[in-house]
Amino acid sequence: MKVGFIGVGAMGVCMGRNLLQAGHAVTVFNRSPGRAAALVSDGAVVASCIEEAAAQTVVITMLAHDAATEAVVFDSGFIAAMPADGVHLCMATISAELARRLAQTHAQAGRGYVSAPVFGRPPAAAAAQLFIIAGGEPAAVALCQPVLDAMGQRTYHVSNAPAAANVVKITGNFMLAAIIESLGEACALTRSYGIAPTQLVEILTSSIFPAPAYKIYGGIIANETFEPPGFTLRLGLKDIRLALAAADEKEIALPLASLIRDNYLKALTRGYENLDWSALALVAQEDAGLPRR
Repeated sequence: MKVGFIGVGAMGVCMGRNLLQAGHAVTVFNRSPGRAAALVSDGAVVASCIEEAAAQTVVITMLAHDAATEAVVFDSGFIAAMPADGVHLCMATISAELARRLAQTHAQAGRGYVSAPVFGRPPAAAAAQLFIIAGGEPAAVALCQPVLDAMGQRTYHVSNAPAAANVVKITGNFMLAAIIESLGEACALTRSYGIAPTQLVEILTSSIFPAPAYKIYGGIIANETFEPPGFTLRLGLKDIRLALAAADEKEIALPLASLIRDNYLKALTRGYENLDWSALALVAQEDAGLPRR
């Protein structure tokens, strides 16, 4: 299948490579050309403009936030360049509000739109082991399925409404942030009693919390391996804000999300914005008067 790919970051480069390995013809565009060029040796074609990438059967956008997605889709000839039977597959973590706008704009133009955000860090993306949450009309999702299968281990089609997929993704990231917050507080508590965080995490993840999320983030926090980031702290704050915005729309209180947002803001003031989002744990550690190890 002819696939356009816009946004070749840490996740995108892995996803694009898997598409190429699965035999898809991939045309990539990135505002920093060097990143797009990284896929040339795998067989990708580098587009000279956004419109060239959008002119494929399926065009994927994997951008950092709402503003970047809006700039690509609305401030260019993106939609006009799409073929009549084309589908825009947005795999970024964006707001439900933007997903609704994208779906409406594409429908008005007679083009397909699917939201398909993913669960998984760069190593999972490299191994084509992402979990993909899809929202969109069944025919549009079916067209994208061979592409999704090349990047993930399972696709969940949650709704015909694209924004529903974004709400699921936002909710999942809120829960991951809650795990990070609780691990940070737990490590601070036990460390104050002379128990090494590595020992605590090893006990917890081999007994009552054997889930991958606890093992991955527990290991990062216990060893303070916050660089290089798999997902930056500033992006973590962005996703918590998306969860709070979705809750505000329905007048639902998320008190834990509010606490986590405030701690992310603390972390920013301490200069941690470019560390992994699990560096949120440093706030609990420092508030307990414990130095970094």
